[in-house]
Amino acid sequence: MANIKSAKKRISVINKKTAANRRVKAHLKAVLKHFDNAIAEKDMTVAAEKLVLAEKKLKQAAAKGTIHKNAAYRKISRLTKQFNKAKAE
Repeated sequence: MANIKSAKKRISVINKKTAANRRVKAHLKAVLKHFDNAIAEKDMTVAAEKLVLAEKKLKQAAAKGTIHKNAAYRKISRLTKQFNKAKAE
């Protein structure tokens, strides 16, 4: 355990940031899961809505630094590709 006041504060700040990042990542997982479920059920209208939401949430997470910008765009690209493939079938 830290003895120095500034080190104690850093631990507190890191814990808060970690909690916030976990909430964002958990929400992202839920959004992506809803998109995958819509694709699996072949419900393209719901899948389109979930794709837009997923894209928005991924970009927000990247803007806040929760996930890397390139990782967010890679996931968006893969989701869009998956959606277009399912729509074509």
